[in-house]
Amino acid sequence: MFNRPNYMVREHVGFLKMSDTYDILDPETQRQVGVAQERNSGWITALRLLVSKQVLPTRVVIIEGEDPKQTPVLSLVRGFTLFRSRVRILGADGQEIASFRSRLFTIGGAFDIFDPSGRQIGSVKGNWKGWAFVFLDETGKERGKIAKQWAGIGKELLTSADTYVVSLSEGSPPVLMPLLLAAGLAIDVVFKER
Repeated sequence: MFNRPNYMVREHVGFLKMSDTYDILDPETQRQVGVAQERNSGWITALRLLVSKQVLPTRVVIIEGEDPKQTPVLSLVRGFTLFRSRVRILGADGQEIASFRSRLFTIGGAFDIFDPSGRQIGSVKGNWKGWAFVFLDETGKERGKIAKQWAGIGKELLTSADTYVVSLSEGSPPVLMPLLLAAGLAIDVVFKER
């Protein structure tokens, strides 16, 4: 699934939705290549009626194709959080491949990226509006971009559903695409959802 240099991630619009779903599209053809779905236990879903979803744990799975019964190729798992979120990125085998930890004081949002041993291997930084993010490696070299797309005045004012384009930078290794796509989803889950 991660064989393209860019993807469009489009969140579904819903009234009083209790979980989020995102279409993963080829931005050139608009053909759906995958889906990301929030999959939480019943008690977490029920707690969302009383407690902000910003502090509750969540699990987002990425599935190749459109069949929700497929085995996830990637998962994002966030536990309870108060000030700083930690999002674990799990491969298809359930093993952690990286984690994102949000920074306390940022303008626009930022994550530090760590390998499973806890060594920092990069970062994701947003601009002052929180609409454009860069994915940097440990040397500070730009490896990708995540850009929020304007959806129109009605959708922007009335919903929290967003659309992002996730793109690898020229010369970046394709092996980074799973982390870049996960970063796009983590930005929405941690910084944009209310």
